[in-house]
Amino acid sequence: MAYPAAWLRGASLGEAITCELRLSIVTGKLKPGEKLSENRIAADFGTSRSPVREALRVLSDEGLIRLERMGAVVLGLSEAEVKELFDVRYLIESFVQERLSRMDREPIIGQLERIIDKMELAAKHRDIEEFALQDFSFHETIVAEAKHSRIWQLWRSIRQLVLSVMLVTTQEVFGASAARIEAVIEKHRIILRSLRSGSEEEIQKQVRNYFADSYETLHHSLGKS
Repeated sequence: MAYPAAWLRGASLGEAITCELRLSIVTGKLKPGEKLSENRIAADFGTSRSPVREALRVLSDEGLIRLERMGAVVLGLSEAEVKELFDVRYLIESFVQERLSRMDREPIIGQLERIIDKMELAAKHRDIEEFALQDFSFHETIVAEAKHSRIWQLWRSIRQLVLSVMLVTTQEVFGASAARIEAVIEKHRIILRSLRSGSEEEIQKQVRNYFADSYETLHHSLGKS
């Protein structure tokens, strides 16, 4: 599984290394207890140790590794941490979607419709990375449209980890069946319909349903069942 090239466009070398290491940890390619050497990573990426140190600091802040002299030890994502990530996403998205119910939603409705169209196209071409990226864009568009600076800061603190987790979930979905892929797209259509309705009750109901189903998929994807 590759990190979406579109997401790395314009990224610094340190950011690119962070993304690749993060995805390797989330997918289990780098396992808990495994040691990471600054020198080895620098050699693998053909760079100096400076951007590697930058990457390791970020991953340490995310709780994925523990820093040590000249490297780090992989901690990975525990079941509790996966659940906590989804709890934070649920709190953010339930808040922003309810907030949108009291705002002009016409501009975002069109944006979300176009994103769903791109998800359908990615599904047709069996493009896992593009599908995951559009899935992520759907949710980030909603969070951004709420225009709440503190919530946006909170979202930005987890967005890269969220995208990595979405890549894992999407791989699981694509490995299941065409019906499962269509079910994921339909979940986004339901969210869109609830936003269009402007009903706070309907919005909260559909956000709960969305995250309950998505967590079950991820739970299975990461081998937590």
